[in-house]
Amino acid sequence: MDQPRALVIGGGIGGLTAAVALRQRGWAVTVLERAPELTPVGAGLGLAPNAQRALDVIGLGDRVRALSAWQGDGGLRAPGGRWLSRTSSKAAADRFGGPLVLVHRATLVSLLASALPEGVVRTGTAAELTDPGDVGRPAVVSTPDGELEADLVVAADGIRSAVRRALFPGHPGPRYTGLTTWRVVVPAPERPFAPHETWGRGRLWGTQPLKDGRVYAYAMATAPEGAHAPGDERSELRRLFGDWHDPVPGIIEAAGPGQVLRHDVHEMAVPLPAYHRGRVALLGDAAHAMQPTLGQGGNQAIEDAVVLAHHVGRNGDSGPAAEGATGLAAGLATGLAAGLASYSADRLPRTTAIVRQATRTGRMTAVSNPVAVAVRDALIVAVSRFGPGLILRGFAGIADWRPPQHTYASGTPRQ
Repeated sequence: MDQPRALVIGGGIGGLTAAVALRQRGWAVTVLERAPELTPVGAGLGLAPNAQRALDVIGLGDRVRALSAWQGDGGLRAPGGRWLSRTSSKAAADRFGGPLVLVHRATLVSLLASALPEGVVRTGTAAELTDPGDVGRPAVVSTPDGELEADLVVAADGIRSAVRRALFPGHPGPRYTGLTTWRVVVPAPERPFAPHETWGRGRLWGTQPLKDGRVYAYAMATAPEGAHAPGDERSELRRLFGDWHDPVPGIIEAAGPGQVLRHDVHEMAVPLPAYHRGRVALLGDAAHAMQPTLGQGGNQAIEDAVVLAHHVGRNGDSGPAAEGATGLAAGLATGLAAGLASYSADRLPRTTAIVRQATRTGRMTAVSNPVAVAVRDALIVAVSRFGPGLILRGFAGIADWRPPQHTYASGTPRQ
């Protein structure tokens, strides 16, 4: 039987996960990445148990868990250092079936890329969807080397997805949330610290350890769209967070010139009508960009990828295309259409709910009125007195998600 062919546009976390998962389902896969090399944008990424279970499907979950660095207590603080709530890595693991694993994005990208044979990822290759295809014809993607036909195109081209605009030209797309983020990875400070997120007046800071001994720090604040600090972004972090509790000032000073990344936060406030059209599937930020307040952006892209592979699977345990397919013309085209519809039906309600929950959390962190901040903090303290279970309840239905399929038997394509 001929292998069906998939083209993945975008070599980020979602695109690479999709490539690995589809290949293990029997697809011939090519990843088209515009950048000259796989250099991920961003610094750290928190992989919650839901994403780890998704990575279990493709045999990489345990390798990610081995990178876990958070042990002991952590929680939510006020800028002066007062603890608003406390939790622990054990409480989180007991509640959701695994630890939160902080990794550098480059580490995760390298791990995913290592699960693909050489030649699958084509860097320096811009790709444009010229025909989404349909049951009766393949999709077509234009590259500098010519046009490529595919049975399936996976659009993992990010928040400003050109594929999304081509498929849904009337959709308003992502909107600016009024929030800007900063990210940096620096050497760990000499004095030990408990992992924490700190909420101030319209400002947020987080400091988290990485397995390699470095620290991932992130910040968020209200700001005009497109604003930047004159010179280096460290000056803006000093202005906003320089008088906060330790280790915040030291983290800022440990950042080298030009090391601090700054990005405006956009979200898909209006959901797409579907995550597919023709033979094209959207995933990750291209489908449902969300605020980072729940730390679920990358996690949901990973979920998307393995669920997509499940629904369009061929030669596998599940997936409508596996039912009696005797070749691409006879089985795949009709099965693929049904599989893509199932993918949208599966993912759209879940990700839409998480986008909205992230927005609600973002509103809480963006509160700047002193009275409202005092009320918010008092409520957090009151809830935390009942134990970490209530604090963690906000992730119920998110971090305890499980993929629809069993772990694939091996890391090699199924024949």
